[in-house]
Amino acid sequence: MNADATTRNEFPAGSSSWYEASARDRISLLLDRGSFREFIGPEVREVSPHLPIFDLPEQFDDGIAVGRGLLDGSPVFVAAQEGRFMGGAFGEVHGAKLTGLLRAARDLKTIPVLVLFDTGGVRLQEANAGELAIAEIMRAVVEARSAGVKVVGLIGGRAGCYGGGGLTAGCCSALIVSEQGRIAVSGPEVIETNRGVEEFDSRDRALVWRTMGGKHRRLLGGADVFVDDEAQAFRTATVKLLATLGALTLKTLTAEQVRLEQRLRDFASAADATDIWTAIGLPDAASVPEMSAQQFLSLTDGIRRTPHDAR
Repeated sequence: MNADATTRNEFPAGSSSWYEASARDRISLLLDRGSFREFIGPEVREVSPHLPIFDLPEQFDDGIAVGRGLLDGSPVFVAAQEGRFMGGAFGEVHGAKLTGLLRAARDLKTIPVLVLFDTGGVRLQEANAGELAIAEIMRAVVEARSAGVKVVGLIGGRAGCYGGGGLTAGCCSALIVSEQGRIAVSGPEVIETNRGVEEFDSRDRALVWRTMGGKHRRLLGGADVFVDDEAQAFRTATVKLLATLGALTLKTLTAEQVRLEQRLRDFASAADATDIWTAIGLPDAASVPEMSAQQFLSLTDGIRRTPHDAR
């Protein structure tokens, strides 16, 4: 830690909800006070060329802020999606900004990247451009990690982390989630539309949070750290995680493959998240959704994602 303590953020416990904050507020709360410098800022107005065709409103930053700052005195790159603009969805410009940030990190090799996910996936109005953007982002994440860059995803926003966001999150070095941090490739409405309400009732909020929420992702090992819905909790967890992560190696990839194959063997027949929680040995699986963050953290002490250990 090489920054003066007066430059760092200090919050009263419970004072700043990550879920309720905007993208720029999350950046401000996460990084050392006053250290963020935005690339392609509001004055540039780099907006989507596609939305006006559909008579849809543009936003000056196309729903994502990218830049550089300090976290506990150390330099980091950061990208924060704005879930309140088109559900944080990926379009051409939105995706290009994140890709560019990751490529800059790859070239410099020494500065970690923090991605503050808050997205419903690809914009339907920019489908082809958005899908290409996701492919470029995923490749850029892998290239950055292969160059030794730590890429950490923080998930706990209103829109969750769906579609291409979920795929990108899976490529990160590690993930930090809160209970609100829903992660999935397909959102509830998409599943219901394609497979029917019998397969997944998107109106059943308990089912959605039980199946896609942060608690379940942490118990499955799909997320490395679970935190309460507080900006300070995300900040503290990020500092600790960055101190432990290593580079992407063949050993890491092999461990991840083994973990996923084992998960299929163990849980392929499970009909509900509670069946999985019971199978992994939780004494009262039905009580997990009602647990406070602190109760859940006590329950999950010692559970770590295998590839993280392999690093």
